Amino acid sequence: MSTVEETWRASAYECAAVVCTAVVRETESVRETFGGTWHRCRVQGDLQRYYETSFIDKNGRSQRVVTCQQHVMGMPAATALATKASMLFHPRYLIMCGIAAGIGENSEQLYGDVLVPDVVWDYSTGKVVGPNESEIRFGDIGFLPRPQALVLDSDLAALIGRLSKPGACEFEVQIGPLACGTSVMANQRAVDMRVRSLYPETVGLDMESYGVFLAASTVPDPKPRALVVKSVCDYANEEKSDQYQTFAAFTSSRFVEYLLTSELEF
Repeated sequence: MSTVEETWRASAYECAAVVCTAVVRETESVRETFGGTWHRCRVQGDLQRYYETSFIDKNGRSQRVVTCQQHVMGMPAATALATKASMLFHPRYLIMCGIAAGIGENSEQLYGDVLVPDVVWDYSTGKVVGPNESEIRFGDIGFLPRPQALVLDSDLAALIGRLSKPGACEFEVQIGPLACGTSVMANQRAVDMRVRSLYPETVGLDMESYGVFLAASTVPDPKPRALVVKSVCDYANEEKSDQYQTFAAFTSSRFVEYLLTSELEF
């Protein structure tokens, strides 16, 4: 019995970017960018809602961008949606846009400051052990961390590093590691033990970024470049609130619009 082996060849990039969001507030803010000219893009057999629009890049060329929102929050949903959207639309950039918790001092991080990670790492992976088996302890429970990390493309890191300098653009941009986990963190002691002890320079926490980077690194060619843009909406401590989520969603989505129209190469 003979077998026939076929090789599937990936097509070229078909759009400038896919912009993923996790919650409605982020989606609404993205949909207000580019003049609010988005329209529904239907994919046969797929119940996911996709919207697309076009913009003019810095070289005067028309580009296509697609946006979509997860059905639920978290890393698994982010990975699934980012993977599917990448394989459907073949974007040059895979972008996660939205809000995150800052963990810097209040004098160093203000509401609406834009966080762009050069490293995304999963702080939730590890082993639950006895209290005497780890320095990270919560009562009679110990935790041995086994963090997984993925790194931003070097050219994008250089670009964001330039934009993070004072006066480089109209946004306050910070670059550094972003911690990603499976739960909301609202306890300073837990942040110190689970996050700062492993990556002291971490600038914030979210629940999706690692999944987006993982998707970009594992989809078939042509692989997109992953980029996460999250703005500070609160801090990962006991004073956590929803008061500045709309403002943070606004600054993150407008920074993405700025990158696509004025900085990124296609």
